Amino acid sequence: MPSNARWEVLTVDGVDMDVFIDEPAAPGPHPAIVVAHHRAGNDAATTKFVQDLAGNGYVAATPHLHHRRPRGEDTRESIANLDDNHIVADLNATVAMLQAMGSVDANRMAISGHCMGGRVSFLGAASIEAFKCNVAYYSGNMFRTMGAGDVPPFDKLDKLRGPALGFFGADDQNPSPDDVAKIDARLTELGIDHEFHSYDGAGHAFQNFTNPGHYRAAATADSMAKMLAWLERNL
Repeated sequence: MPSNARWEVLTVDGVDMDVFIDEPAAPGPHPAIVVAHHRAGNDAATTKFVQDLAGNGYVAATPHLHHRRPRGEDTRESIANLDDNHIVADLNATVAMLQAMGSVDANRMAISGHCMGGRVSFLGAASIEAFKCNVAYYSGNMFRTMGAGDVPPFDKLDKLRGPALGFFGADDQNPSPDDVAKIDARLTELGIDHEFHSYDGAGHAFQNFTNPGHYRAAATADSMAKMLAWLERNL
């Protein structure tokens, strides 16, 4: 683990929340990216993504969005108990932490995420002014609320303040190609600059190297290269 990679603890609504953070070795200020994890939480796939971003010039941090749930709980149970209002509170706490860091350029912040985190990237970008753009990997459940949330992320797309980047598997069913087309059409209708990429032969979680059945190395490499080029232009 690089020397700058570390765990921090924030307290949100009276509950401790672990945050994994990494930053470039060079002095800042750097742009910053909040990473929203997939169902499994801040596992090897998510922490490596954070470290890859740091290696490319971004301060990156991923909050543990399941922190209100019992430790060791099946993550299927954890995700079923997520609440959109709690998620936004967790993101706000992470943003505040980053904004207080001398290595961060607070005017250049984005949000990214995989699977449920892709959904969270849209939710966060629509809810929090600090995020200038968002990157979503196979953002499922865009058409439903979680917990006491008001409306689904799809119905908040008009609140996006900046461009969006999306990566999807053509064989995925959540989001399905029809779901992706619907999101694409809505962003076009709203006049929001966006760029979507779909990979044939790839399904859900194609970037998750801890899941050999889903992992697609070529799609992962291509999406990372495209993401870094897009962030360079938009952040």
